[in-house]
Amino acid sequence: MRTTQPRLQSIAYASIATLALLALLSSHWWAGGLAGQMQFDARLLPPSTAHWLGTDALGRELWARTLAGLGLSFWVGCLAALLGTAIALSLAILAMLSPRLDALVQLLIDTLLSVPHLILLLLIAFALGGGLHAVIIAVATTHWPSLARVLRAELLQLRHAPYIGISRALGKSQGFIVLHHFLPHALPHCLVGALLLFPHAILHEAALTFLGVGLSPSQPAIGILLADAMRYLSGGYWWLGVFPGLGLLLMVLSIERTATLLRRALSP
Repeated sequence: MRTTQPRLQSIAYASIATLALLALLSSHWWAGGLAGQMQFDARLLPPSTAHWLGTDALGRELWARTLAGLGLSFWVGCLAALLGTAIALSLAILAMLSPRLDALVQLLIDTLLSVPHLILLLLIAFALGGGLHAVIIAVATTHWPSLARVLRAELLQLRHAPYIGISRALGKSQGFIVLHHFLPHALPHCLVGALLLFPHAILHEAALTFLGVGLSPSQPAIGILLADAMRYLSGGYWWLGVFPGLGLLLMVLSIERTATLLRRALSP
């Protein structure tokens, strides 16, 4: 009973998270038009049965804009996390090729980790001119050092394994060893690492957009919704900031919890 109950809880949680994710990803088709539909006779209305989460300053449905913003943040975070994981894996494998490359990779990791994270994000996004691609590149190029350090440690331990020495003694090339030994060992760690990078990427995308160097104001991003809400919170229009922020929090916590469950399932 003690072992089956946590498993049932994990399955139930994974099922709920999957259904919520499918609803979020399909919201573009069944609620995409409402996100930009203006109703000037329904401006700044509080939540009600007619307007579930209220309306904004242009009469647009806040629930539709929140779903559209969460969907946009999901794809931006997904691309940034995958790109950051690819950078981390490439550098970890590169560090295994020679001691000089290993020292260079360590120096690069330590340099990026020593710089304040948000400042580096702002500098990269500002240098690239802002926008969707700038946010993805800025988030991806600043989120790989921690994962690269973990992958490097795993592969460094694997490099001295007996079967790696046997492969070298049999005349196998370095490419064969990387492809058939290093990559299969590193891929589960990459999967968990990408899921753990995912919520950080979403939050930093929202932060960059909120600060004005992220996505375009014409896009219903969560950072745009929160920045617009700041002008109306003092007037009592609390729903403009509460519901987009709550949706972002729930999505990040769901992804983080899913990554934790997956890490426990893949651990020895």
